[in-house]
Amino acid sequence: MADMMRRGLLGGALVAGALGVAGRASAQNAPQADPDAEKVQQALQGYNDPAALKVVPVGQDWANLHRYHAANATVAAWTQDKRRVVFMGDSITDNWFNFEGDWFDANGLVGRGISGQTTAQMLVRFWPEVVKLNPQAVHIMAGTNDIAENLDPYDQEATQNNLEAMAAMADANGIAVVMASVPPATSFSWRPEVGNPHDKIVALNTWIQAMCNSHGLAYCDYWPVLANADGGLKTELGIGGDSVHPSKDGYDLMQPLALTAIATALTA
Repeated sequence: MADMMRRGLLGGALVAGALGVAGRASAQNAPQADPDAEKVQQALQGYNDPAALKVVPVGQDWANLHRYHAANATVAAWTQDKRRVVFMGDSITDNWFNFEGDWFDANGLVGRGISGQTTAQMLVRFWPEVVKLNPQAVHIMAGTNDIAENLDPYDQEATQNNLEAMAAMADANGIAVVMASVPPATSFSWRPEVGNPHDKIVALNTWIQAMCNSHGLAYCDYWPVLANADGGLKTELGIGGDSVHPSKDGYDLMQPLALTAIATALTA
């Protein structure tokens, strides 16, 4: 609050000073108190926080909209059979397309995964990368990076709000919805300080399934084919033993489940 007050005083003083230059010019030879200058001096007293003086650049592409910007224009011109379903997600979705691009093409699927993204970032991308492409359905698999606290401390309610907002946006535009379970994991190699996320993943998946049931959405549970007895990703299905990201073998097991869920959503 003090920083905001100082910034306001500084800004106000600069504007007021600029407007009052002409009026004070004729009296420059006579020393007199300058109230605006005094305010600036008061604001600067004890102002020793270098971080507060840092200029934050604007225009950064926080949601990485640039990633698929050109591709979206191309896909939007395709016939709908080639863009039946958009897969919105993070690195798990991104890798899926990288491993199984032919499967995506053969089934009219469009990959829109971006590594490291949270549900908040996906929500920003949802309009240009799902709604504007006008698919028949969307497959949403998100939440891993929320729980990993890639951007902020994990807040399950905030994640739920983002997921529900994406589902509502799709439904309002006549797009069928498949909500996928957050895949199993017992650790995040890039965020070890978070600890074992198993219980948080299970809690979020319980909510996702309940939300799907209450709204008539299709729920796609990948745990039966991916999870080990500890609730983590089976070692043999991870990329080089990775505890979060499925290998091609893992995606091969996920594909029939995805297609079944999509068929369910489209006939609901």
